[in-house]
Amino acid sequence: MSQNRCSGIANGTKEWQVGVVSNPFREDLVSRNRPEACTVVIFGATGDLTHRKLIPALYNQAADGELPAGVKIIGFARRDWTDEFFREGLEKLNREVSRTGHDEVVWASLAPNIEYHQSEFQDDDGYRRLAERLDAIDQERGGKGNRLFYVASAPEYFDDILLHLKKAGLSDEREGCWSRVIVEKPFGTTLATAQHLNEVVNGTFEEKDTYRIDHYLGKETAQNIMVLRFANAIFEPMWNKQFIDHVQITCAEHLGMEGGRGGYYDKAGALRDMVQNHLLQLLSLVAMEPPTDLSADGVRDEKVKVIRSLRQWDTPELVAENVTRGQYTSGNINGKEVPGYCEEDRVDPESETEAFVAVRCMIDTWRWSGVPFYVRVGKRLPKKATEISIHFKETPSVLFNAAPGGVPDGNVLVIRIQPDEGISFRINSKLPGTTLRMEPVKMDFHYSSSFGKSSPEAYERLLLDAMAGDATLFARRDEVEEAWRFVDNIENAWHESDNPPPMAEFPAGSWGPKEADEMLKSEGRKWRRL
Repeated sequence: MSQNRCSGIANGTKEWQVGVVSNPFREDLVSRNRPEACTVVIFGATGDLTHRKLIPALYNQAADGELPAGVKIIGFARRDWTDEFFREGLEKLNREVSRTGHDEVVWASLAPNIEYHQSEFQDDDGYRRLAERLDAIDQERGGKGNRLFYVASAPEYFDDILLHLKKAGLSDEREGCWSRVIVEKPFGTTLATAQHLNEVVNGTFEEKDTYRIDHYLGKETAQNIMVLRFANAIFEPMWNKQFIDHVQITCAEHLGMEGGRGGYYDKAGALRDMVQNHLLQLLSLVAMEPPTDLSADGVRDEKVKVIRSLRQWDTPELVAENVTRGQYTSGNINGKEVPGYCEEDRVDPESETEAFVAVRCMIDTWRWSGVPFYVRVGKRLPKKATEISIHFKETPSVLFNAAPGGVPDGNVLVIRIQPDEGISFRINSKLPGTTLRMEPVKMDFHYSSSFGKSSPEAYERLLLDAMAGDATLFARRDEVEEAWRFVDNIENAWHESDNPPPMAEFPAGSWGPKEADEMLKSEGRKWRRL
């Protein structure tokens, strides 16, 4: 396995990366809790998430020298597989999807620490045997060991898994070691179901040992939002209603319902699937106040204040005014004809589920009063991209009234979450020549070119943080419930009222329904083209 890249700092030497401005007097700025060796038990280990994300993430940590020595991985699932068959499937996918490529030496070191445990999720005996297996692993280490349980199964099994972990004593605190649980999304489908799941989780693990994962928060650019705001004096003084006209958060997806996803998506929809978790989390990072410190609760205290301050759209009239939902019809994506949403595999032909949603969010705080945050997400849009754009107010144009073409639009700060992670800032500049003509120009920062290496995958960072006991990038119970409270009001207006707002339509390959454009146009604004 490769040497730990952080070893220079750990040994007291200073191995600063070329091209990064570093401060040798502030080594505490790069300090973090160290991940601890543990046994990772993955429930739902035969699924796509384990094969395409979790095991490659652990492999890449090993390749980068970040994975603690002695980590064991146990896949828990219902299929009658052997350890060898399980490893072979994981290796095959790792060769295809690993961020760092596939190194035979690294895999040969990791593979013997991967095992498979066959059991039904409701089988008491399966958990008893798991407990015995974990005890045996701990004895090999010379005593008690740490345990990280990852619930990556289908959501209908969350309760069964958690309750059986408690019944088998696997969630009990043990002196000198820890037991933690990571719970995948969706964390509930309504406020009521989220509250129920929170009761089950907190009846099994303490809140400090509960990690509700949102992989968007593990993306490098999402983590950089706080640094951009609070470590750069030019931005924070202008980060308020005096200087910012509005904010846009866009998550565009060019795919539809490939891979049998229609069965899940038609029950969830864009609002539940993306806005409730990923996009409201990004919104809270953009809008939060400076935390008192960088502890997990210091950051999450400020994030939940933002979500609590969202103005509630709690009547059909308010929802119709501030929310647009839509379905795509047949169209063309990159030269390929694609079907409409209701024609997709496993989608009800009479479906009333939205594949596109745009929401005008208003945050009723002193900092953001009157500043709209426009959030949109959709399937079958022209390209795949997620970004946040901060649109600053325009300058008075009195100086340039006579200039040909006038003054271009105001300054825009763009935070690209995926796929091309980075930050750009649009400013206005004079074109070369004898006349005064202005054009917008862009200052652009790319993670890959600026730091000379690719950013870690989100799950890599989040798994390490869970091993280190750092919950900063995980959702807390109150965050989840407040987000569902906001979303439930909209869902109720769509599905429970006598006069629901209409479902708009747009051709696949376009940027969404005209109703979403009109929502901004009525206020003198327009969506930014990605």
